[in-house]
Amino acid sequence: MTDTSDLQAARLRPPRAAWRIRLAPAGALALLGFAAVALAGVLLRPALPIDETRYLAVAWEMWARGDWLVPTKNFELYAHKPPLLFWAMNLAWSLTGVSEIAARLVGPAFALLCLLLTGRLARRLWPERPEIGGAATLALAGMTAFALSGGLTMFDAALAAATVGGMLALWRAVHAGRPRDWMLLGLALALGGLAKGPVILIHLGSALALSPLWSAGRITWRAMARGAGIALGTGLALVALWVVPAAVTGGAEYREAILWTQSAGRVTEAFAHARPWWFLLALLPVLLFPWIAVPALWRAGARADWRDPGLRLCLVWGGAALLLFSLISGKQAHYLIPELPAAALLVARLSPERFPLRVPALLLAAAALAGIVVAAGLVPLGRAEALLQPRAVPVAACLLVLATCLAALRLRGLAGGAALTLGTVLSLNLLVGFTATRPLYDTHRIAAAIAPFQPAGIAFYGQSYHAEFNFAGRLNVPVATPATAGDLAAWLAAHPAGVIVARLDRDHPAWPPHETIPFRNAPYAVWHAADAPRPESSP
Repeated sequence: MTDTSDLQAARLRPPRAAWRIRLAPAGALALLGFAAVALAGVLLRPALPIDETRYLAVAWEMWARGDWLVPTKNFELYAHKPPLLFWAMNLAWSLTGVSEIAARLVGPAFALLCLLLTGRLARRLWPERPEIGGAATLALAGMTAFALSGGLTMFDAALAAATVGGMLALWRAVHAGRPRDWMLLGLALALGGLAKGPVILIHLGSALALSPLWSAGRITWRAMARGAGIALGTGLALVALWVVPAAVTGGAEYREAILWTQSAGRVTEAFAHARPWWFLLALLPVLLFPWIAVPALWRAGARADWRDPGLRLCLVWGGAALLLFSLISGKQAHYLIPELPAAALLVARLSPERFPLRVPALLLAAAALAGIVVAAGLVPLGRAEALLQPRAVPVAACLLVLATCLAALRLRGLAGGAALTLGTVLSLNLLVGFTATRPLYDTHRIAAAIAPFQPAGIAFYGQSYHAEFNFAGRLNVPVATPATAGDLAAWLAAHPAGVIVARLDRDHPAWPPHETIPFRNAPYAVWHAADAPRPESSP
Protein backbone atom coordinates (compact mmCIF):
# COMPACT_ATOMS: atom_id res chain seq x y z
CA MET A 1 0.00 0.00 0.00
CA THR A 2 1.39 3.40 -1.04
CA ASP A 3 1.90 5.90 1.72
CA THR A 4 -0.07 9.13 1.22
CA SER A 5 3.01 11.20 2.04
CA ASP A 6 4.77 9.59 -0.92
CA LEU A 7 1.92 10.59 -3.22
CA GLN A 8 2.04 14.11 -1.89
CA ALA A 9 5.77 14.27 -2.46
CA ALA A 10 5.24 13.08 -6.01
CA ARG A 11 2.80 15.90 -6.63
CA LEU A 12 5.24 18.42 -5.29
CA ARG A 13 8.38 17.05 -6.96
CA PRO A 14 7.75 15.47 -10.36
CA PRO A 15 10.61 13.37 -11.74
CA ARG A 16 13.41 15.39 -13.29
CA ALA A 17 13.79 12.82 -16.05
CA ALA A 18 10.20 13.36 -17.13
CA TRP A 19 10.89 17.07 -17.52
CA ARG A 20 13.91 16.42 -19.73
CA ILE A 21 12.24 13.79 -21.88
CA ARG A 22 8.85 15.35 -22.31
CA LEU A 23 9.78 18.98 -22.73
CA ALA A 24 12.03 18.31 -25.70
CA PRO A 25 9.44 17.28 -28.29
CA ALA A 26 6.57 19.48 -27.21
CA GLY A 27 7.33 22.24 -24.74
CA ALA A 28 10.71 23.19 -26.19
CA LEU A 29 9.33 23.38 -29.72
CA ALA A 30 6.45 25.52 -28.48
CA LEU A 31 8.86 27.90 -26.76
CA LEU A 32 11.10 28.13 -29.83
CA GLY A 33 8.18 28.65 -32.18
CA PHE A 34 6.63 31.34 -30.01
CA ALA A 35 9.99 33.09 -29.54
CA ALA A 36 10.68 33.10 -33.29
CA VAL A 37 7.27 34.54 -34.16
CA ALA A 38 7.46 37.16 -31.39
CA LEU A 39 10.95 38.21 -32.50
CA ALA A 40 9.72 38.50 -36.08
CA GLY A 41 6.96 40.80 -34.84
CA VAL A 42 9.41 43.03 -32.98
CA LEU A 43 11.68 43.28 -36.03
CA LEU A 44 9.01 43.59 -38.72
CA ARG A 45 6.34 45.88 -37.33
CA PRO A 46 6.68 49.27 -35.65
CA ALA A 47 5.75 49.94 -32.04
CA LEU A 48 2.03 50.51 -32.40
CA PRO A 49 0.45 53.76 -31.31
CA ILE A 50 -1.03 54.59 -28.99
CA ASP A 51 -0.43 51.88 -26.39
CA GLU A 52 3.05 50.54 -27.21
CA THR A 53 4.45 53.98 -28.03
CA ARG A 54 2.97 55.36 -24.81
CA TYR A 55 4.60 52.70 -22.62
CA LEU A 56 7.91 53.15 -24.40
CA ALA A 57 7.66 56.86 -23.68
CA VAL A 58 6.97 56.28 -19.97
CA ALA A 59 9.95 53.93 -19.72
CA TRP A 60 12.16 56.42 -21.61
CA GLU A 61 11.21 59.28 -19.31
CA MET A 62 11.92 57.10 -16.29
CA TRP A 63 15.39 56.49 -17.76
CA ALA A 64 15.98 60.13 -18.77
CA ARG A 65 14.87 61.50 -15.38
CA GLY A 66 16.60 58.79 -13.36
CA ASP A 67 13.43 58.36 -11.29
CA TRP A 68 12.15 54.80 -10.86
CA LEU A 69 9.49 55.68 -8.28
CA VAL A 70 6.97 57.91 -10.04
CA PRO A 71 6.34 57.31 -13.76
CA THR A 72 5.57 60.21 -16.08
CA LYS A 73 4.06 60.49 -19.55
CA ASN A 74 5.06 63.56 -21.50
CA PHE A 75 6.79 64.57 -18.26
CA GLU A 76 3.52 64.70 -16.32
CA LEU A 77 2.54 62.26 -13.56
CA TYR A 78 1.34 58.96 -15.00
CA ALA A 79 -0.72 56.95 -12.53
CA HIS A 80 -2.62 54.70 -14.94
CA LYS A 81 -0.20 51.78 -14.58
CA PRO A 82 2.25 50.51 -11.92
CA PRO A 83 5.96 50.47 -12.75
CA LEU A 84 6.94 46.80 -13.26
CA LEU A 85 6.93 46.89 -17.07
CA PHE A 86 8.83 50.17 -17.08
CA TRP A 87 11.33 48.80 -14.57
CA ALA A 88 11.89 45.75 -16.77
CA MET A 89 12.53 47.92 -19.84
CA ASN A 90 14.95 50.10 -17.89
CA LEU A 91 16.71 46.98 -16.64
CA ALA A 92 17.08 45.80 -20.22
CA TRP A 93 18.52 49.18 -21.19
CA SER A 94 20.99 49.03 -18.33
CA LEU A 95 22.40 45.93 -20.06
CA THR A 96 22.09 46.96 -23.72
CA GLY A 97 21.83 50.73 -23.76
CA VAL A 98 18.63 52.49 -24.80
CA SER A 99 17.20 50.47 -27.66
CA GLU A 100 13.68 50.05 -29.00
CA ILE A 101 14.27 46.38 -29.78
CA ALA A 102 15.54 45.64 -26.27
CA ALA A 103 12.51 47.35 -24.73
CA ARG A 104 10.06 45.57 -27.01
CA LEU A 105 11.54 42.17 -26.19
CA VAL A 106 10.44 42.57 -22.56
CA GLY A 107 6.81 41.68 -23.30
CA PRO A 108 7.71 38.46 -25.17
CA ALA A 109 10.16 37.57 -22.37
CA PHE A 110 7.30 37.68 -19.85
CA ALA A 111 5.19 35.60 -22.24
CA LEU A 112 7.94 32.97 -22.47
CA LEU A 113 8.10 32.90 -18.67
CA CYS A 114 4.34 32.36 -18.60
CA LEU A 115 4.68 29.45 -21.04
CA LEU A 116 7.37 27.85 -18.87
CA LEU A 117 5.35 28.28 -15.69
CA THR A 118 2.24 26.85 -17.34
CA GLY A 119 4.14 23.70 -18.24
CA ARG A 120 5.49 23.45 -14.72
CA LEU A 121 2.03 23.91 -13.22
CA ALA A 122 0.66 21.14 -15.44
CA ARG A 123 3.25 18.74 -14.05
CA ARG A 124 2.25 19.72 -10.51
CA LEU A 125 -1.44 19.20 -11.18
CA TRP A 126 -1.02 15.82 -12.88
CA PRO A 127 2.35 14.32 -11.86
CA GLU A 128 1.24 10.88 -13.03
CA ARG A 129 1.22 12.25 -16.59
CA PRO A 130 4.42 14.30 -17.00
CA GLU A 131 3.86 14.67 -20.74
CA ILE A 132 1.06 17.15 -19.97
CA GLY A 133 3.71 19.73 -19.08
CA GLY A 134 4.89 20.00 -22.68
CA ALA A 135 1.33 19.66 -23.96
CA ALA A 136 0.14 22.61 -21.84
CA THR A 137 3.00 24.78 -23.13
CA LEU A 138 2.06 23.80 -26.67
CA ALA A 139 -1.63 24.49 -26.06
CA LEU A 140 -0.95 27.98 -24.67
CA ALA A 141 1.47 28.91 -27.46
CA GLY A 142 -1.23 27.74 -29.87
CA MET A 143 -3.87 30.16 -28.58
CA THR A 144 -4.13 32.97 -31.09
CA ALA A 145 -4.98 35.60 -28.47
CA PHE A 146 -1.94 34.67 -26.37
CA ALA A 147 0.39 34.52 -29.38
CA LEU A 148 -0.73 38.00 -30.43
CA SER A 149 -0.73 39.66 -27.00
CA GLY A 150 2.50 37.99 -25.92
CA GLY A 151 4.39 39.79 -28.68
CA LEU A 152 3.25 43.27 -27.61
CA THR A 153 4.79 45.80 -25.24
CA MET A 154 1.88 45.55 -22.84
CA PHE A 155 1.22 44.49 -19.25
CA ASP A 156 -0.80 41.36 -19.92
CA ALA A 157 2.04 38.86 -20.32
CA ALA A 158 3.66 40.00 -17.06
CA LEU A 159 0.30 39.77 -15.28
CA ALA A 160 -0.29 36.31 -16.76
CA ALA A 161 3.13 35.11 -15.60
CA ALA A 162 2.43 36.41 -12.08
CA THR A 163 -0.96 34.66 -12.12
CA VAL A 164 0.44 31.28 -13.16
CA GLY A 165 3.28 31.63 -10.66
CA GLY A 166 0.68 32.37 -7.99
CA MET A 167 -1.30 29.26 -8.92
CA LEU A 168 1.87 27.19 -8.60
CA ALA A 169 2.50 28.58 -5.13
CA LEU A 170 -1.16 28.11 -4.15
CA TRP A 171 -1.15 24.46 -5.24
CA ARG A 172 1.99 23.79 -3.20
CA ALA A 173 0.57 25.68 -0.21
CA VAL A 174 -2.70 23.72 -0.30
CA HIS A 175 -0.88 20.39 -0.44
CA ALA A 176 2.05 21.13 1.86
CA GLY A 177 0.74 23.93 4.06
CA ARG A 178 4.18 25.45 4.55
CA PRO A 179 4.41 29.17 5.38
CA ARG A 180 7.04 29.67 2.68
CA ASP A 181 4.58 28.53 0.00
CA TRP A 182 2.00 31.05 1.21
CA MET A 183 4.74 33.68 1.15
CA LEU A 184 5.55 32.72 -2.45
CA LEU A 185 1.88 33.28 -3.24
CA GLY A 186 2.26 36.70 -1.64
CA LEU A 187 5.27 37.37 -3.88
CA ALA A 188 3.13 36.51 -6.93
CA LEU A 189 0.41 38.86 -5.67
CA ALA A 190 3.00 41.61 -5.29
CA LEU A 191 4.44 41.10 -8.77
CA GLY A 192 0.95 41.07 -10.27
CA GLY A 193 0.10 44.23 -8.34
CA LEU A 194 3.24 45.93 -9.61
CA ALA A 195 2.42 44.74 -13.13
CA LYS A 196 -1.19 45.97 -13.31
CA GLY A 197 -2.47 46.87 -9.87
CA PRO A 198 -5.06 45.26 -7.56
CA VAL A 199 -6.66 43.42 -10.51
CA ILE A 200 -4.30 40.54 -9.61
CA LEU A 201 -6.76 39.79 -6.78
CA ILE A 202 -9.40 38.92 -9.39
CA HIS A 203 -7.06 36.54 -11.16
CA LEU A 204 -5.79 34.79 -8.02
CA GLY A 205 -8.31 35.62 -5.31
CA SER A 206 -11.13 33.28 -6.30
CA ALA A 207 -8.89 30.22 -6.55
CA LEU A 208 -7.46 31.12 -3.15
CA ALA A 209 -10.82 31.80 -1.48
CA LEU A 210 -12.42 28.63 -2.90
CA SER A 211 -9.44 26.32 -2.38
CA PRO A 212 -11.32 24.06 0.12
CA LEU A 213 -13.84 23.33 -2.66
CA TRP A 214 -11.51 22.45 -5.53
CA SER A 215 -8.77 20.75 -3.47
CA ALA A 216 -10.85 17.70 -2.52
CA GLY A 217 -10.58 18.40 1.19
CA ARG A 218 -6.81 18.93 1.30
CA ILE A 219 -7.26 22.24 3.11
CA THR A 220 -9.84 23.49 5.60
CA TRP A 221 -11.52 26.89 5.55
CA ARG A 222 -9.59 27.89 8.66
CA ALA A 223 -6.26 26.88 7.17
CA MET A 224 -7.14 28.71 3.97
CA ALA A 225 -7.95 31.88 5.91
CA ARG A 226 -4.69 31.64 7.84
CA GLY A 227 -2.69 31.07 4.65
CA ALA A 228 -4.50 33.85 2.84
CA GLY A 229 -3.54 36.21 5.65
CA ILE A 230 0.11 35.28 5.22
CA ALA A 231 -0.07 35.69 1.42
CA LEU A 232 -1.91 39.02 1.51
CA GLY A 233 0.34 40.36 4.25
CA THR A 234 3.45 39.40 2.28
CA GLY A 235 2.06 40.88 -0.92
CA LEU A 236 1.03 44.16 0.70
CA ALA A 237 4.40 44.49 2.44
CA LEU A 238 6.28 44.01 -0.83
CA VAL A 239 4.05 46.40 -2.81
CA ALA A 240 4.38 48.97 0.00
CA LEU A 241 8.11 49.12 -0.70
CA TRP A 242 7.14 51.00 -3.87
CA VAL A 243 3.72 52.47 -3.02
CA VAL A 244 4.73 54.33 0.14
CA PRO A 245 7.73 56.26 -1.21
CA ALA A 246 5.95 56.80 -4.56
CA ALA A 247 2.85 58.20 -2.82
CA VAL A 248 4.98 60.54 -0.75
CA THR A 249 7.15 61.66 -3.66
CA GLY A 250 4.35 61.95 -6.22
CA GLY A 251 2.15 64.21 -4.11
CA ALA A 252 -1.56 64.25 -3.28
CA GLU A 253 -2.85 63.88 -6.85
CA TYR A 254 -0.65 60.90 -7.60
CA ARG A 255 -1.41 59.38 -4.20
CA GLU A 256 -5.18 59.53 -4.76
CA ALA A 257 -4.80 58.06 -8.25
CA ILE A 258 -2.77 54.99 -7.29
CA LEU A 259 -4.63 54.31 -4.06
CA TRP A 260 -8.19 54.79 -5.37
CA THR A 261 -8.94 56.11 -8.86
CA GLN A 262 -6.92 53.52 -10.78
CA SER A 263 -7.95 50.60 -8.56
CA ALA A 264 -11.29 50.53 -6.80
CA GLY A 265 -12.48 53.49 -8.82
CA ARG A 266 -12.30 51.42 -12.01
CA VAL A 267 -14.49 48.75 -10.43
CA THR A 268 -17.25 51.03 -9.17
CA GLU A 269 -17.50 53.21 -12.24
CA ALA A 270 -15.49 52.83 -15.42
CA PHE A 271 -14.12 56.07 -16.80
CA ALA A 272 -12.95 54.18 -19.90
CA HIS A 273 -13.86 51.02 -21.78
CA ALA A 274 -17.41 50.73 -20.42
CA ARG A 275 -19.01 47.64 -21.96
CA PRO A 276 -22.18 45.57 -21.52
CA TRP A 277 -22.06 42.60 -19.15
CA TRP A 278 -21.94 40.05 -22.00
CA PHE A 279 -18.97 41.65 -23.79
CA LEU A 280 -16.31 39.17 -22.62
CA LEU A 281 -18.65 36.20 -22.98
CA ALA A 282 -19.17 37.10 -26.63
CA LEU A 283 -15.40 37.30 -27.12
CA LEU A 284 -14.68 33.83 -25.73
CA PRO A 285 -14.68 32.14 -29.17
CA VAL A 286 -11.98 34.57 -30.28
CA LEU A 287 -9.95 34.30 -27.08
CA LEU A 288 -10.03 30.48 -27.07
CA PHE A 289 -9.43 29.96 -30.80
CA PRO A 290 -8.49 27.47 -32.23
CA TRP A 291 -9.20 25.01 -29.41
CA ILE A 292 -12.81 26.07 -28.95
CA ALA A 293 -13.46 25.04 -32.57
CA VAL A 294 -12.26 21.44 -32.09
CA PRO A 295 -15.19 19.02 -31.55
CA ALA A 296 -12.86 16.31 -30.20
CA LEU A 297 -12.01 18.51 -27.22
CA TRP A 298 -15.69 19.09 -26.46
CA ARG A 299 -16.31 15.34 -26.52
CA ALA A 300 -13.32 14.73 -24.26
CA GLY A 301 -14.64 17.34 -21.83
CA ALA A 302 -18.03 15.64 -21.70
CA ARG A 303 -16.34 12.34 -20.73
CA ALA A 304 -13.88 13.83 -18.20
CA ASP A 305 -13.96 13.23 -14.47
CA TRP A 306 -14.52 16.77 -13.18
CA ARG A 307 -13.87 15.66 -9.62
CA ASP A 308 -10.18 15.95 -10.48
CA PRO A 309 -8.73 18.79 -8.31
CA GLY A 310 -6.59 20.06 -11.20
CA LEU A 311 -9.57 20.37 -13.52
CA ARG A 312 -11.58 22.04 -10.78
CA LEU A 313 -8.82 24.56 -10.12
CA CYS A 314 -8.74 25.52 -13.79
CA LEU A 315 -12.52 25.93 -13.87
CA VAL A 316 -12.54 28.13 -10.77
CA TRP A 317 -9.59 30.14 -12.07
CA GLY A 318 -11.10 30.88 -15.47
CA GLY A 319 -14.79 30.90 -14.60
CA ALA A 320 -14.54 33.21 -11.60
CA ALA A 321 -12.46 35.76 -13.53
CA LEU A 322 -14.96 35.73 -16.40
CA LEU A 323 -17.84 36.28 -13.95
CA LEU A 324 -16.14 39.05 -11.99
CA PHE A 325 -14.93 40.97 -15.04
CA SER A 326 -18.43 40.70 -16.52
CA LEU A 327 -19.79 42.43 -13.42
CA ILE A 328 -17.22 45.24 -13.62
CA SER A 329 -18.21 48.16 -15.82
CA GLY A 330 -14.89 48.59 -17.65
CA LYS A 331 -13.89 45.73 -19.95
CA GLN A 332 -11.28 45.03 -22.62
CA ALA A 333 -10.61 41.83 -24.54
CA HIS A 334 -7.11 41.48 -23.09
CA TYR A 335 -8.40 41.50 -19.50
CA LEU A 336 -8.77 37.69 -19.70
CA ILE A 337 -5.27 36.98 -21.03
CA PRO A 338 -4.15 35.72 -17.55
CA GLU A 339 -6.95 33.11 -17.74
CA LEU A 340 -5.73 31.63 -21.02
CA PRO A 341 -3.19 29.40 -19.20
CA ALA A 342 -6.15 27.84 -17.33
CA ALA A 343 -7.81 27.09 -20.66
CA ALA A 344 -4.53 25.70 -22.01
CA LEU A 345 -4.23 23.38 -19.01
CA LEU A 346 -7.75 22.09 -19.63
CA VAL A 347 -6.97 21.53 -23.30
CA ALA A 348 -3.73 19.69 -22.48
CA ARG A 349 -5.41 17.49 -19.87
CA LEU A 350 -8.45 16.62 -21.99
CA SER A 351 -6.98 16.36 -25.46
CA PRO A 352 -6.64 13.01 -27.20
CA GLU A 353 -3.17 12.20 -28.50
CA ARG A 354 -4.07 13.18 -32.09
CA PHE A 355 -7.26 14.90 -33.10
CA PRO A 356 -8.39 16.52 -36.35
CA LEU A 357 -8.36 20.29 -36.83
CA ARG A 358 -10.76 20.54 -39.73
CA VAL A 359 -13.04 23.24 -38.27
CA PRO A 360 -10.40 25.84 -37.24
CA ALA A 361 -8.35 25.13 -40.37
CA LEU A 362 -11.39 25.64 -42.61
CA LEU A 363 -12.30 28.87 -40.79
CA LEU A 364 -8.81 30.31 -41.25
CA ALA A 365 -8.63 29.08 -44.83
CA ALA A 366 -11.90 30.86 -45.58
CA ALA A 367 -10.52 34.03 -44.00
CA ALA A 368 -7.33 33.73 -46.06
CA LEU A 369 -9.27 33.27 -49.30
CA ALA A 370 -11.38 36.31 -48.42
CA GLY A 371 -8.15 38.20 -47.78
CA ILE A 372 -6.87 37.30 -51.24
CA VAL A 373 -10.10 38.62 -52.76
CA VAL A 374 -9.71 41.87 -50.81
CA ALA A 375 -6.03 42.18 -51.70
CA ALA A 376 -6.87 41.72 -55.37
CA GLY A 377 -8.91 44.92 -55.18
CA LEU A 378 -12.28 43.27 -55.77
CA VAL A 379 -13.69 44.80 -52.56
CA PRO A 380 -13.56 48.61 -52.12
CA LEU A 381 -11.88 49.60 -48.83
CA GLY A 382 -11.73 53.37 -49.07
CA ARG A 383 -8.85 54.89 -47.10
CA ALA A 384 -7.78 51.44 -45.82
CA GLU A 385 -6.84 50.55 -49.39
CA ALA A 386 -3.50 52.29 -48.87
CA LEU A 387 -2.54 49.90 -46.10
CA LEU A 388 -2.48 46.90 -48.46
CA GLN A 389 0.12 48.23 -50.89
CA PRO A 390 1.92 46.52 -52.56
CA ARG A 391 -0.86 44.00 -53.19
CA ALA A 392 1.55 41.09 -53.60
CA VAL A 393 2.40 41.15 -49.87
CA PRO A 394 -1.12 40.54 -48.50
CA VAL A 395 -1.60 37.86 -51.14
CA ALA A 396 1.62 36.15 -49.99
CA ALA A 397 0.57 36.47 -46.34
CA CYS A 398 -2.79 34.83 -47.10
CA LEU A 399 -1.03 32.03 -49.00
CA LEU A 400 1.15 31.46 -45.91
CA VAL A 401 -2.03 31.10 -43.82
CA LEU A 402 -3.35 28.55 -46.33
CA ALA A 403 -0.05 26.65 -46.07
CA THR A 404 -0.29 26.55 -42.28
CA CYS A 405 -3.85 25.26 -42.58
CA LEU A 406 -2.62 22.36 -44.71
CA ALA A 407 0.22 21.72 -42.24
CA ALA A 408 -2.24 21.71 -39.33
CA LEU A 409 -4.48 19.20 -41.09
CA ARG A 410 -1.50 16.93 -41.61
CA LEU A 411 0.07 17.33 -38.14
CA ARG A 412 -3.22 17.12 -36.22
CA GLY A 413 -3.43 17.46 -32.43
CA LEU A 414 -1.83 20.17 -30.29
CA ALA A 415 1.19 20.48 -32.57
CA GLY A 416 -1.05 21.15 -35.56
CA GLY A 417 -3.05 23.77 -33.66
CA ALA A 418 0.12 25.55 -32.52
CA ALA A 419 1.45 25.52 -36.10
CA LEU A 420 -1.85 26.95 -37.30
CA THR A 421 -1.77 29.80 -34.78
CA LEU A 422 1.91 30.67 -35.00
CA GLY A 423 1.87 30.55 -38.79
CA THR A 424 -1.10 32.89 -38.88
CA VAL A 425 0.49 35.36 -36.44
CA LEU A 426 3.71 35.25 -38.47
CA SER A 427 1.74 36.07 -41.62
CA LEU A 428 0.19 39.07 -39.86
CA ASN A 429 3.66 40.29 -38.86
CA LEU A 430 4.83 39.92 -42.45
CA LEU A 431 1.72 41.74 -43.66
CA VAL A 432 2.41 44.72 -41.42
CA GLY A 433 6.16 44.70 -41.97
CA PHE A 434 6.19 44.70 -45.76
CA THR A 435 3.16 46.78 -46.70
CA ALA A 436 2.42 50.48 -46.44
CA THR A 437 1.04 49.78 -42.96
CA ARG A 438 4.48 49.96 -41.41
CA PRO A 439 5.48 53.52 -42.42
CA LEU A 440 1.98 54.79 -41.76
CA TYR A 441 2.15 53.60 -38.14
CA ASP A 442 5.83 54.29 -37.54
CA THR A 443 6.46 57.25 -35.24
CA HIS A 444 10.10 57.76 -36.21
CA ARG A 445 9.57 60.04 -39.23
CA ILE A 446 7.57 62.66 -37.34
CA ALA A 447 9.83 62.24 -34.31
CA ALA A 448 12.89 62.95 -36.47
CA ALA A 449 11.25 66.10 -37.85
CA ILE A 450 10.47 67.58 -34.43
CA ALA A 451 13.29 66.34 -32.18
CA PRO A 452 15.81 69.04 -33.29
CA PHE A 453 13.34 71.70 -32.07
CA GLN A 454 13.40 70.67 -28.42
CA PRO A 455 15.21 73.84 -27.28
CA ALA A 456 12.78 76.01 -29.24
CA GLY A 457 9.58 74.20 -28.25
CA ILE A 458 7.30 71.48 -29.68
CA ALA A 459 3.50 71.58 -29.78
CA PHE A 460 0.85 69.01 -30.71
CA TYR A 461 -2.32 70.80 -31.73
CA GLY A 462 -5.92 69.84 -32.32
CA GLN A 463 -6.27 66.50 -30.50
CA SER A 464 -5.12 64.50 -27.51
CA TYR A 465 -1.45 63.66 -27.31
CA HIS A 466 -0.39 60.29 -25.88
CA ALA A 467 3.37 60.83 -26.05
CA GLU A 468 3.52 59.00 -29.38
CA PHE A 469 6.80 60.66 -30.40
CA ASN A 470 8.59 61.04 -27.07
CA PHE A 471 10.56 57.81 -27.23
CA ALA A 472 11.22 57.74 -30.97
CA GLY A 473 12.54 61.30 -30.76
CA ARG A 474 14.28 60.73 -27.39
CA LEU A 475 12.57 63.91 -26.20
CA ASN A 476 13.76 65.43 -22.94
CA VAL A 477 11.17 68.21 -22.78
CA PRO A 478 7.37 67.98 -22.71
CA VAL A 479 5.33 68.47 -25.86
CA ALA A 480 2.86 71.32 -25.40
CA THR A 481 -0.80 70.59 -26.17
CA PRO A 482 -2.66 73.81 -27.00
CA ALA A 483 -6.36 72.99 -27.27
CA THR A 484 -7.75 76.12 -28.96
CA ALA A 485 -6.67 78.67 -31.54
CA GLY A 486 -6.11 81.15 -28.73
CA ASP A 487 -3.90 78.67 -26.88
CA LEU A 488 -1.91 78.08 -30.07
CA ALA A 489 -1.47 81.83 -30.63
CA ALA A 490 -0.18 82.26 -27.08
CA TRP A 491 2.21 79.32 -27.55
CA LEU A 492 3.50 80.78 -30.85
CA ALA A 493 4.18 84.09 -29.16
CA ALA A 494 6.25 82.34 -26.52
CA HIS A 495 8.00 79.95 -28.97
CA PRO A 496 8.65 81.84 -32.21
CA ALA A 497 11.21 79.28 -33.41
CA GLY A 498 9.25 76.17 -32.36
CA VAL A 499 7.48 73.46 -34.33
CA ILE A 500 3.84 72.28 -34.42
CA VAL A 501 2.35 68.88 -35.33
CA ALA A 502 -1.32 68.61 -36.31
CA ARG A 503 -3.71 66.79 -38.64
CA LEU A 504 -4.61 68.48 -41.88
CA ASP A 505 -8.20 67.24 -41.69
CA ARG A 506 -8.76 68.83 -38.25
CA ASP A 507 -7.90 72.15 -36.63
CA HIS A 508 -4.40 73.14 -37.69
CA PRO A 509 -2.23 76.22 -38.21
CA ALA A 510 -3.45 78.56 -40.96
CA TRP A 511 -0.21 78.84 -42.97
CA PRO A 512 1.20 76.15 -45.32
CA PRO A 513 3.00 73.28 -43.53
CA HIS A 514 6.71 72.74 -43.80
CA GLU A 515 6.28 69.00 -44.33
CA THR A 516 3.39 66.55 -44.75
CA ILE A 517 3.84 63.11 -43.16
CA PRO A 518 0.99 60.57 -43.31
CA PHE A 519 0.56 58.84 -39.93
CA ARG A 520 -2.00 56.30 -38.67
CA ASN A 521 -3.52 56.45 -42.16
CA ALA A 522 -4.36 60.12 -41.68
CA PRO A 523 -2.84 63.35 -43.10
CA TYR A 524 -0.44 64.78 -40.53
CA ALA A 525 1.85 67.74 -41.10
CA VAL A 526 4.63 69.72 -39.44
CA TRP A 527 4.58 73.52 -39.23
CA HIS A 528 7.52 75.75 -38.31
CA ALA A 529 6.55 78.64 -36.11
CA ALA A 530 9.12 80.77 -37.95
CA ASP A 531 7.00 80.43 -41.11
CA ALA A 532 3.88 81.87 -39.44
CA PRO A 533 2.69 85.14 -40.98
CA ARG A 534 3.47 88.10 -38.78
CA PRO A 535 0.81 90.71 -38.11
CA GLU A 536 1.41 93.84 -40.15
CA SER A 537 2.50 96.86 -38.11
CA SER A 538 0.10 99.80 -38.18
CA PRO A 539 1.29 102.98 -40.07
